[in-house]
Amino acid sequence: MSAVKQVSQTNAADFDRRNLDWYFDKLVQVVVFFAGISAIIFVLGIFTFITIEGFGFLVEDFSFREFFLSPFWEPSDEDAPEYGILALIAGTASVTGLAMIVAIPFSLGAAIYIGEFSTGKTREYLKVLVELLAAIPSVVWGFIGLSIMNPIIIAVFDVPVGLNVLNAGIILGLMAAPIMTSIAEDALKAVPDRYREAAEALGATRWQVIFKTVLPAAKNGLLGAVLLGVGRGFGETMAVLMATGHAVNIPGSVFDSVRALTATIAAELGETAVGSPHYKVLFTIGIFLFLITFLINLTADLIVRGVRKG
Repeated sequence: MSAVKQVSQTNAADFDRRNLDWYFDKLVQVVVFFAGISAIIFVLGIFTFITIEGFGFLVEDFSFREFFLSPFWEPSDEDAPEYGILALIAGTASVTGLAMIVAIPFSLGAAIYIGEFSTGKTREYLKVLVELLAAIPSVVWGFIGLSIMNPIIIAVFDVPVGLNVLNAGIILGLMAAPIMTSIAEDALKAVPDRYREAAEALGATRWQVIFKTVLPAAKNGLLGAVLLGVGRGFGETMAVLMATGHAVNIPGSVFDSVRALTATIAAELGETAVGSPHYKVLFTIGIFLFLITFLINLTADLIVRGVRKG
């Protein structure tokens, strides 16, 4: 009788423990669900706020031709304000383009070495180092551009100012390289080993396997890494503000000072009157930036997800 009672008590304890685990599992599911929903709500809330603040300019003062095709940015002029962002777009595009020229060889080379050549602890140490580089604050990179790259560019190229497209492009390229390296390395690792084994069986060398088999098979993931780097460059603010020279100018060379879209918002928003046309047009630029970076990152994410599923 006592044995039966002991067994029933054990079963009851197991049942209670299973119930507790079940409730805990449901609680975790609910928390994760609301966390995911809240992230979506926050993004939609940010976009809604920016749209509401910039909607007044879109309705009252917006001119597509002036806004996108005029290089003159003088929104604080009381007599004849001008709201052209062509020079700002050109500055952003030139810095981002040069940054990709700098970042792609570094990130691709690092990804190939980490994914195809390094092994064991060496690989782990290198991956940790890449993650640490990605964690460096943008203001630190900005100080590097302002205090180190600036005098170097002046001395080497004999130019009056070292805060220009070249400075910002190098700094932004180094900032984008770690995330591009991580994504590119994931893309290379996603290539099945049978591809490498088949190429080696046909007599291909190690480098031939990488360049003629692995890289073509991973091209979609590598494209996703580049797009994520472009998104990072397009949306960067502080380092670009400190390294470009902050001059409204369509660059004719890499030694010209420029101003980026993000840097314009950061520099001018705190000095404008709330509700003024200048205030509203800055939020309109924010809408434009939000849409561009959203589309770039969405495209990159879809490409990378497709690679990981494949």
